[in-house]
Amino acid sequence: MERNEILKTVDHTLLAQTAVWEEIRVICDDAIAYGTASVCIPPSFIKRAKEYVGDKMKLCTVIGFPNGYSTSAVKEFETKNALVNGADEIDMVVNLGDIKEGRDDKIIEEIRLLKKACGDRILKVIVETCLLTEEEKIRMCRAVTDAGADFIKTSTGFSTGGATFEDVELFKKHVGEGVKIKAAGGIASFDDAERFLSLGADRLGTSRLIKIMKEE
Repeated sequence: MERNEILKTVDHTLLAQTAVWEEIRVICDDAIAYGTASVCIPPSFIKRAKEYVGDKMKLCTVIGFPNGYSTSAVKEFETKNALVNGADEIDMVVNLGDIKEGRDDKIIEEIRLLKKACGDRILKVIVETCLLTEEEKIRMCRAVTDAGADFIKTSTGFSTGGATFEDVELFKKHVGEGVKIKAAGGIASFDDAERFLSLGADRLGTSRLIKIMKEE
């Protein structure tokens, strides 16, 4: 698979707590130059980034990030605010405590609430696979499908682990028709990226691939 084709699947990501505008500006420039799917940046930078990139690049941001335990009402407000500021795609974190308690109906209700807010814009649901059992991962595939989200996403990149090949394979077996997969966290090479895509991922959350391109 050609590198430029792989880069078209990348959400070029910078979510560090210490990120400053100059760094955000650079990844926006790089995303445009290398033709990525989007840039994924903190909500606080979305308005400024939209003014900077206009329609040259899709803007993705994160909601309930990284822990997922803010209330549904807060996540809904965050989502609507991000969209007003110019976000094109939303990556939300589900409440992991609800998963552990088996409160799948509550998770589905929350995802539906945010998907309603998104309308025809893309909603990705982060389930933080490194903290889940296989049974819980399968349940989340069903929940994301039932709730009508566009993507299920492996990881925030801020917990104990990132995307694994095994998790993407598992997702591919259990998500419903029309639900895509985003692998994120720890994708460090084009070889790994290509394998994730071959196993069923549709998007990749990473910053390292463009760093490789620039270093070369």
